[in-house]
Parts: sequence; C-alpha cells; structure tokens
Amino acid sequence: MERFGTLSFGHYGPLGGGRQLTAGDSLHQAIDLAQGMDELGANGIFFRVHHFARQQASPMPLLAAIAAKTERIEMGTGVIDMRYENPLYLAEEAAAVDLISDGRLALGVSRGSPETVVRGYEKFGYSAEDPRGADLAREHFDLFWRAIGGEGIAERDPESPFGGGSGLQQIEPQSEGLRSRIWWGAGSRDTAEWAGRTGLNLMSSTLLTEADGRHFDLLQAEQIDRFRAAWTEAGHPGTPRVSVSRSVFPITTAEDELYFGHSQEGDGIGYIDGFRSTFGKTYAASPDVLVEQLKQDAAVMSADTLMLTIPSQLGVAFNLHVVEEFAKHVAPALGWKPNTAGPVVGDAIN
Repeated sequence: MERFGTLSFGHYGPLGGGRQLTAGDSLHQAIDLAQGMDELGANGIFFRVHHFARQQASPMPLLAAIAAKTERIEMGTGVIDMRYENPLYLAEEAAAVDLISDGRLALGVSRGSPETVVRGYEKFGYSAEDPRGADLAREHFDLFWRAIGGEGIAERDPESPFGGGSGLQQIEPQSEGLRSRIWWGAGSRDTAEWAGRTGLNLMSSTLLTEADGRHFDLLQAEQIDRFRAAWTEAGHPGTPRVSVSRSVFPITTAEDELYFGHSQEGDGIGYIDGFRSTFGKTYAASPDVLVEQLKQDAAVMSADTLMLTIPSQLGVAFNLHVVEEFAKHVAPALGWKPNTAGPVVGDAIN
C-alpha cells in the first residue's frame, strides 16, 4: 500500500435530535473535506453513487468543484452505475472534469450495487434483458470506453457550415490518457479478470460474491492476483492500479472510543443479489495495533491504494481527524507516499 484516500457514502437526511443534514450540506462538506485532505497529503477522495437515495446521485458537478479547489488529490467515484448512464454524455463530462483537474480524475464504474427501487434504470429510459441489468451496464460501458478513447462515433454532415467533411466524428472534449484513469468496480474473481483483459484499473469491492470459508482479505488478494494475471496475458502496456476499501479507525481520543471502540471485528457473511457473499471486517484500535493488523491483511498490502470508508454524517472536522491520525500514525509504517510525492502509479507486476 503506497497511497490512501477515503470512500464516502455521502448520506444526508435526519441526524437525530432534530438535526438535519441537507443535500447542500453534504455537497459543501465533501468539498471542504477534499481541501483538508489535499493539505494533509492524502491521495484520493471517492464517493459512492446511488440513485433514488439520499446520496451523491450525480457526482460530476461535485468532482468538478473539488478539482477546481484542490491541487494534488485524486477525486473519483466508487462506483457510477453504468445502467443509468448516457455513455456519451458521461464521456464528455468525464473528459471535462479530467481536464479541469489536470488528469486527477479516478472514475470508478460498474453495474453498481443493490438499489432501493426495482429496475430504477428503466425510469431513466433504459431497459435490459438481464434482471440485474448486467448486459445494459456492459453495453453502456463499451460505448463510453470507445468514446473516451477518441473513436469516431457520429457521421459528419458534409453540408454543415460548422466544419462539414466526411467520416465519423469523435465526442469532445477529449482528455489524453483518460482511459488509464478509469476503474471497474469488481465483486467477483470473474469480473476482475474481465477488467484486466479489458485494460481497466481494478476497484475491488467492499464485499465479494464468494464465500468458501477463507478470510475476506485472502479472497480479495486472490482476486487481485487474477486481475493482474489477466492484464499481463492481454498484453496491456504499463501497470494497472488496484484499490481496496476498509473501515479503519485509529482510536486516539475519547470521542473515537465512543464512536468506534466497540466496533465488531471479523468478516461477515450474507447474501447480495442472491449470491452468498463475504464482507470485510472493521479495524478499530490504537494506531500501533492497526499497523500490525493491516500488515497482516493480504489484500491491503497487495493493492497500491487503500480507501478508508468514512462516516460522512459525522462532519468535516471528525473525518479530517480520522484521516490525519491515519496519515500520521498508521500509513507511514505501511509504505505510504503522500500526494506531494507525485502522481499515483500502479505497482509493477512480478
């Protein structure tokens, strides 16, 4: 692990005690958090994306605002549900944000996770044969991938007074190297292998649709190995990025102890989309204990980037405290390089 950032669920709504976190509050706090993390040297800030829910449903305006107000930190998603997306519009937006940020976009996409509604993407004007919409997500992604790669998409009009000509016209703007900053969120070994063959970075999920008795970190480390092997076999140049997510809370104050001192340890087993799945455990301990625990997490040590899942409802100050304590007392012992060390690159594949 050489880089770390945060993954925020971005929930807003009632907080209890008559308090309310509005959508506007959530957005402004996300921008403030990004600025604070940029100054602390954290490498990335990522947001979960969910439709028909009080979360970051349309992340591009937020990412553009963060890009304009920060200097070094990556900003991205974990993940955009491609079933809902107009792939060409997303390609235009992604290129624009990447240009605003000078190449700091790290866009995670995939089929998405279970929703609060039934086939919500149909209300956005899309339909799928697969009940889970996997075919639709791949179809939309294919067009998005081609578009950001500069492929001609629409037939030119030779009679147009705005250029004319013949052949196919690409979407604009284009951002050089954007493909190298696209991630696929994978919850299984097969999907990770597909991502490797396709030439995408791997954003390994907070759960895996595998449950064979092994610990979550071992299942995830195997997934990462398969992804890298598929990348190599496909002959892609360079080295891919790999991220994993964990709930990690250094306990250094009474407030930390109050919130997370009794957090449950151990992997969880449950069912997602009908699949028996394994969920990662929560790490909450003193910094010295966290260092030893995370060094024993095979997937954390295999990935180049660790995303800390943060309780965004607790506000900017508390979450900056979590990030700062991790940066000061845990991350250096794991091999962390702050954002002042330059752009993040993938680990070499042995």
